Amino acid sequence: MGKTSSRGIRQLWLHIVLATCSLFMVTPFIWQILTAFKSVPESRAVPPVIFPSELHLEGFEHFFSALPLGRLLTVSSLALVLRVLGQVTVCSLAAYGFARFRFPGRGLLFGLFLVMLMAPSQLFLIAQFTLVRDLHLLDTIPAISLPGIFSAFGTFLLRQAFISVPREFEEAARLDGAGALRIFFTIMLPLTAPSLAALTVLTALYSWNDLLWPLVITSSPENMTLPVGLATLQGQHGTDYPTLMAGSLLASLPLIVIFVLLQKQFFEGIASSGLKG
Repeated sequence: MGKTSSRGIRQLWLHIVLATCSLFMVTPFIWQILTAFKSVPESRAVPPVIFPSELHLEGFEHFFSALPLGRLLTVSSLALVLRVLGQVTVCSLAAYGFARFRFPGRGLLFGLFLVMLMAPSQLFLIAQFTLVRDLHLLDTIPAISLPGIFSAFGTFLLRQAFISVPREFEEAARLDGAGALRIFFTIMLPLTAPSLAALTVLTALYSWNDLLWPLVITSSPENMTLPVGLATLQGQHGTDYPTLMAGSLLASLPLIVIFVLLQKQFFEGIASSGLKG
């Protein structure tokens, strides 16, 4: 009884700590929702007003009138689809090569991939801009997605997934006359579907929220992404916080839907890749 009681107390404290941490994590999101329904004076009040006196919808009305939401959603969605499809394709092929093929310099090349994981993305900004300019793709939707197609993290994640697949499956397929590409498409990809789903969610999240690169690469309003449009709502001398929070709340809804639909595969992919803990 003593050991059982002690274990129960530890579990209780563990749940209390986790619940407290979860509360701190969701507090910004809750504050965003509350601010979206406040009036402008309430959003700037000192001390802060936690709950609005009544539900104000002016923030949503100002957001719809200030920005072309349909065009922003279209550009962001197209950039997201191009980036996700490109990154999953390129990273899966590269990861399969690193996981299953032996070639001179494989270890050195993969080491360079790991070094890229440690470098901030801003380090490559000038080189990426020069490349896109030389390709005559400035201020286009493909230019927004092009640098994100190549991902050292995505390659590493899928390499770990491919390594976990038993080689007996490949050997059996080769005995049946299957080549490398057929094995890749019919065996390796289906068996690593959770990791592919995890990479899809992470890539979609980063693409949807990316601000710096679209801000650098686009100059016309018709090619603005949603985060760039939200950034224009911040004034030099003052910001309409209810409008900004209303726009941010609407912008986060598609990501929430994607995560809800793929959450099971996402957690399975992270757990099976060796990145847990």
